[in-house]
Amino acid sequence: MVLRKLGSLIAARSDFPFAGTDLSLSSRTCMREVKAWVSSLSMGMVFFCSPIVSIFTDLFGCRKVAVIGAALGFVGLLSSSFVSTIEPLYFTYGVLFACGCSFAYQPSLVILGHYFKKRLGLVNGIVTAGSSLFTVSLPFLLRVLIDSVGLFNTLRVLCILMFILFLAGFTYKPLVSNTKDEGEKKGKFRFPPEKKIFNFSVFKVKSYRIWAFGIPAALFGYFVPYVHLMKHVEDRFGDSVQEEVLLLCLGITSGIGRLIFGRVADCIPGAKKVYLQVTSFFFIGLMSMMIPVCHVFGGLIAVCLFMGLFDGCFICIMAPIAFELVGAQDVSQAIGFLLGFMSIPMTVGPPIAGLLRDRLGTYDVAFYLAGVPPLIGGAILCIIPWVHERRKLKERAKTVDGETTEKMLENESTLVLDAVEKPVKEMESGV
Repeated sequence: MVLRKLGSLIAARSDFPFAGTDLSLSSRTCMREVKAWVSSLSMGMVFFCSPIVSIFTDLFGCRKVAVIGAALGFVGLLSSSFVSTIEPLYFTYGVLFACGCSFAYQPSLVILGHYFKKRLGLVNGIVTAGSSLFTVSLPFLLRVLIDSVGLFNTLRVLCILMFILFLAGFTYKPLVSNTKDEGEKKGKFRFPPEKKIFNFSVFKVKSYRIWAFGIPAALFGYFVPYVHLMKHVEDRFGDSVQEEVLLLCLGITSGIGRLIFGRVADCIPGAKKVYLQVTSFFFIGLMSMMIPVCHVFGGLIAVCLFMGLFDGCFICIMAPIAFELVGAQDVSQAIGFLLGFMSIPMTVGPPIAGLLRDRLGTYDVAFYLAGVPPLIGGAILCIIPWVHERRKLKERAKTVDGETTEKMLENESTLVLDAVEKPVKEMESGV
């Protein structure tokens, strides 16, 4: 369990080495949007690869995919420590390392559903809360390492975490057999039909389509504070405050939120769990708009406490909602498609905010605009429980109609048999 928590951090927070440090390797005056592209590209690639990862997970199982992903991430992170300019980082860190994290991250979401059903929300909360522990501790550790051994040696130290994640992948023992396992039992592995590999049937579920559109719509501004908040603090308060305190607040309350809302999600029936995400987007959007208003560092601390709490809410209930909308059989690719759609706003949003900062000289407008998409996305998600309930009622009605038709046919067949058997019995009695 502890090893999986390490993996959750590395995959979900793969921008740590660059988010809060000066990465102007080729030039001290490197523009903010250029630096933001490295971090946002890495975050985006983690999710962009998710549809492909879901297919491999269905074909080969969680264990093999997670282990290969950790090995690929290890290579990407290690190679990033040997570059001398920022350009190669787009590939080594932004693509190679992020793709490895993607292959290691998604199986950790799917494997939990193999073991837990009733308390899936709480279990997701416990597992994802592990990343909050490192959100709290890693920035301080990184600052010490970078000051003492430099950025490149720091990346080599972080490779140790990737190796731990590699070992953690071997603990993923699925209870549900995959296509490769079934093929090996028969003596020969064959790829299933194309329709089973690319399971687009999840898009036939209207509530899932709305969810898969509403979540990315909300994320255009969701990650802007996580990428640019530290620079905003430097611009407004200079060196008079310790900006790491904000990461500390985000990490602590995010972990608390995952534990609390994970347990709460188990008490909310069906698709109504979506209302928790609606609430989280509302508060995150509001808090993003509050960042420029805070001219006192204590105000930013309060904003980060609330933002972290509802960030934890959003993260811990994604898998339980997917299970509710499409069922356990299709959940792997349902999560994969959703994470793939999420890659677009996660990649585009932070660089746009960096561009606005360079053009306007302040992050204020960027944070105001970042608060709008979560509010819009949350409003879209509000209709999901109603749509999902209507679908269930229609399915129940079809089931009832089918059972009624079967009973009518049974009654008709019984009447026909009685009509045939009665004359036969009369003839036999006459004889």
